Amino acid sequence: MPSNSATPTKSDTGQAASKQRSVQRQVDASDRAKPNGKSKSQGAMQVGARKYPEPPFPKQHHPKPGEEWAIEPAPLYDAPFWQGSKKLDGKVALVTGGDSGIGRAVAVLFAREGADVAIAYLSEDRDAETTKQAVEAEGRRCIVMRGDVARRAFCRKAVAETVKRLGGLDVLVNNAAFQVHSNDFEDLTEEHFDTTLKTNLYGYFHMAQEAVPHMRPGSAIVNTGSVTGIEGSKELIDYSMTKGGIHAFTRALSGNLIGKGIRVNAVAPGPVWTPLNPSEKEAEDVSQFGAQTPMKRPAQPEEIAPAYVFLASPQCSSYITGEILPIIGGY
Repeated sequence: MPSNSATPTKSDTGQAASKQRSVQRQVDASDRAKPNGKSKSQGAMQVGARKYPEPPFPKQHHPKPGEEWAIEPAPLYDAPFWQGSKKLDGKVALVTGGDSGIGRAVAVLFAREGADVAIAYLSEDRDAETTKQAVEAEGRRCIVMRGDVARRAFCRKAVAETVKRLGGLDVLVNNAAFQVHSNDFEDLTEEHFDTTLKTNLYGYFHMAQEAVPHMRPGSAIVNTGSVTGIEGSKELIDYSMTKGGIHAFTRALSGNLIGKGIRVNAVAPGPVWTPLNPSEKEAEDVSQFGAQTPMKRPAQPEEIAPAYVFLASPQCSSYITGEILPIIGGY
């Protein structure tokens, strides 16, 4: 019978195996030429508008709820490179946890895009005043309201004050959070668990439910999720649980509010240099915070805030709702 040219011969397979061994020898030689057989380690990735701090950071541990003025180095929030273009012109935004961290950076960029901003915060008066001054420096109005988002009465008051004093409510940013690690599951107390859930889930629910009746078509809700809500964290079981819940809440609420013309999305950050983590982790861990990301550093708040502008502005994201946007420094 004539030979089938598609059938590999011993010569063909021998050549293929020889080629594989040749490639293997080249890689083996390359590995032997490098320390531990690995490529030379590179520093943290720096491709932003300015050089961002990278580990190791000063060892520090701050009392809850964490105050931005006490953190070293100071988180970067003012985004001096960001040029406003009226993406939120004439709108009113309410940002919970707006005194510091991501909330402060979001408030500043919202103001630069033309929004008046209301800030809800727990007890960090000095930080809240700094944020208020930063928003007003952008030429916009800012009001600050002290209270606990875990309490329905405060959420109702915060929304009512925003509408009364700023003339409406177009964007709600649910951002306030509580996070404390628990290395052993058995050590996670009911008080700890309850505090996390009441702040991170009840707070978002209460604030959204109070805000929606005041929102018009074109309004937006932006929730702060977390990479822990996607991947989980063995030391942050309660926190991971709430952040996963926030992601589900975002998707479910987005479908519920489509008929009202209100978009609902979430940002899911990885490690970000804010008061949340230096007040949560032990000093040694804080020193290396963010070092395990592919970029080998944590994000700065001003690197996360543009995502909130994008999701809040109907100019940018009119066809986006129910989405979770991870910003985690690479996979």
